[in-house]
Amino acid sequence: MEKKTLASILLLMTFIGLFTGAATANPLKLNVKEHVLKNGLKLLMLEKHDVPIVCVRINYKVGSVDERPGITGVSHLFEHMMFKGTKMFGTKDYAAEKPLLDREDELAVKISMEKSREEAADTKKVETLEKELEDVRKKIRDLVVKDEVFSLYLRHGASGLNAATSTDGTYYFCDLPANKLELWAFIESDRMKNLVLREFYSERDVVMEERRLRTENSPMGLLIEQLNAVTFIAHPYRWPTIGWRSDIQNITKAETEEYFKQYYAPNNAVIVMVGAFHPDDAIKLVEKYFSDIPGQTAPPKVKTVEPEQRGERRVEVEFESNPYIAISYHIPAIGHPDLYALDVVSSLLSDGRTARLYKSMIEDKRIAVMAHAYNGIGKYPDTFTFIAVPRAPHTVEEVESAFYEEIEKLKKTPPTDWELQKIKNQLEADFIRGLNSASGLANEIGHFEVLSDWRYINTFMDKLAQVTAEDVSEVANKYLKKSNRTVAILVKKENNTKTKQTQGKNKEEKPADVY
Repeated sequence: MEKKTLASILLLMTFIGLFTGAATANPLKLNVKEHVLKNGLKLLMLEKHDVPIVCVRINYKVGSVDERPGITGVSHLFEHMMFKGTKMFGTKDYAAEKPLLDREDELAVKISMEKSREEAADTKKVETLEKELEDVRKKIRDLVVKDEVFSLYLRHGASGLNAATSTDGTYYFCDLPANKLELWAFIESDRMKNLVLREFYSERDVVMEERRLRTENSPMGLLIEQLNAVTFIAHPYRWPTIGWRSDIQNITKAETEEYFKQYYAPNNAVIVMVGAFHPDDAIKLVEKYFSDIPGQTAPPKVKTVEPEQRGERRVEVEFESNPYIAISYHIPAIGHPDLYALDVVSSLLSDGRTARLYKSMIEDKRIAVMAHAYNGIGKYPDTFTFIAVPRAPHTVEEVESAFYEEIEKLKKTPPTDWELQKIKNQLEADFIRGLNSASGLANEIGHFEVLSDWRYINTFMDKLAQVTAEDVSEVANKYLKKSNRTVAILVKKENNTKTKQTQGKNKEEKPADVY
């Protein structure tokens, strides 16, 4: 068995003040304190007094999995809207702004309805409405204070201001000096109570541009979007977090507001604090600013269960790019014991230059410039995915065959004791590095609380230590099989037209539309 390196030992010592527990196989136990308000808002607290900062997260247990056709992408859009201010922040005079915002909505709906008429739209009427809309928006712009929340935080020493949306949750980040914690509570409680969907229509256009950049004009983004859409035929993991193009273009402010009321309530949220504070003081502060926000009826849970896959699925995507390949296999949701062995499989295949995929496909056979495997950990059953880029002149077919060769080796030959221990050491070190700062701790606690329970962190290394070489081969045989896989290949799009000589005449032959 390999001994821990000096670096690992020093890193472990960093956490003595954060963890409790006897000298067992896993002494790392986060000492997180919990408090739940009467309105259902949960507060998770971890003291860390080495530096005078507090890393605070407000996470909502809502992501793209909670959406429905017609409003896909609304969680991500709402992430943008959360930075547009409230009745207090982001405006010079909300009383004057409110009727203008209402009129903007009315005009936007009228223009949309006129343009969508079955008979030809009245162009003159549309022009009149659009002119009024532009006049209204000019008046609104004169009243808006751009990025006031951001500016206020920055003036008081905050950093790391950001947000993220995933399939399962929405996350809001802020790191600030310990003596500014009450400022945070004042701002964030106001955002939860009095959010205004200001600049909604322009921000919707921003999201459309983001989709074009990250998905429609990205070979990897487009490939993964198509892979998920074919891998899942029923479960909402099948649609992209950023949303489908037509949904982004047509989602209304009214639908977004309704979604906010349903999912962004205190009983569907968790606050995480890590840093230099005292829990009793933090509880009083959160009670003071957040307790008067009413809880809502618990939002609906996803009921659709992805049916068992009964045969390989394949999809080919055309794009002006070098080829790519991605292969996914269905795996269980967080909490299933097989996930720990799948963590080992992922690391065995992909972590570092001694990993099997790198040694085989990149160094020895030299058929790929990138080859990677990873397992998704989701609130609902997710996927184990392989991705590769062939090295010219090698093909995706060669790369695909090489993937299957490595999978078959894993099924038939368990990793050696040395190999297994090396992987466990790597996973343990990576896991601890993720907890190496107050910010990292806050991220991980909040992330796992959204997925299931923050205590997943306290059990991870115990469970990992129990994985055997036979477990690794068993999960490979159980999940990485042909009937459970979906293959997506990105091929270079041919020229838009091909010219053929047919009976002395040029004849155009157009390929099918990619979309």
